[in-house]
Amino acid sequence: MSDLPRRIDIVEEGPREGFQIEQNPIPTARKIALIDALSQTGVKHIQTVSFVNPKRVPGMADAEAVVSGITRVPGVAYSALWFNERGLRQALAAGFLEVEGKITLQPSDAFLQSNLNRTPEQHIATIHALIKTCKTIGVPVCRASIGTAFGCNFQGDIPTETIVRLAGDILDIAAEYELTMETISLADTMAWGTPESVKRTIGAVRDKFPDVRLALHLHDTRGLGIANAYAGLEMGIDRFDSSIAGLGGCPFAKHAGAAGNVATEDLVFLCEEMGIATGIDLEAMIDAARLAESVVGHPVPGCVGKGGSLSAIRKRLSAAA
Repeated sequence: MSDLPRRIDIVEEGPREGFQIEQNPIPTARKIALIDALSQTGVKHIQTVSFVNPKRVPGMADAEAVVSGITRVPGVAYSALWFNERGLRQALAAGFLEVEGKITLQPSDAFLQSNLNRTPEQHIATIHALIKTCKTIGVPVCRASIGTAFGCNFQGDIPTETIVRLAGDILDIAAEYELTMETISLADTMAWGTPESVKRTIGAVRDKFPDVRLALHLHDTRGLGIANAYAGLEMGIDRFDSSIAGLGGCPFAKHAGAAGNVATEDLVFLCEEMGIATGIDLEAMIDAARLAESVVGHPVPGCVGKGGSLSAIRKRLSAAA
């Protein structure tokens, strides 16, 4: 337990994760309302939208309108997901989004084809082209991600040594362009991870590259999201992606029950009960989770939004004593 961090950083991805996969259209104003509510919780980074082809992801057709309608809160960084130069230019055009380049590698060639319609060779060429563009226009490239790091619905189990090799490939690409990678995120895109495999993979990558900060992006399709987050905390991971109310899921995962990231309010609750600081007001996050359920119009996976926090119950019991 000595590796538990004292504080973690949480990147809220619920708006982007949730809005991209909902089958029924969500009014732009409701999307904005959820982002504005999240801005009041103490979370410091919100991924708002994806700048992607609306024909492939119809839920992001109003991405520019959503971004332009946000009421910005000082101290909160707003960002967007993008995969090519066109998306990069759209993100920059917003004028206030935190825009960073990112090196993303996939161990699954089949998922790469399904998700981005690229071969591995095309993907590497695109990465090099985007890095050059980012350097030309002054956009930092300091983060990286490895998708389907624990397993893939198309390809099966992913060997740990493959993830270690890809981490090395990321650092080699970074070195070629004199870049420093601040974080490499291990993404459980299709929820194949277990606490054991999370610990094993983190340990293997850290043994090989001890100076690299690792992060986790955990999906909860099979109900192990919070257990895997706990395993990550035990390994000292101090940066997590999460999704308000557990919204979302990858639209290209080819799994009817694909779920979003671990619910933000559940992760904050876990950390609060363990004495790990997040800087987030749990009660405000629970309110945002309930709003999220109203926005999407169906039950959501998150648990603490339904059960409430223990701190609120303790206060009530103390007041009644």
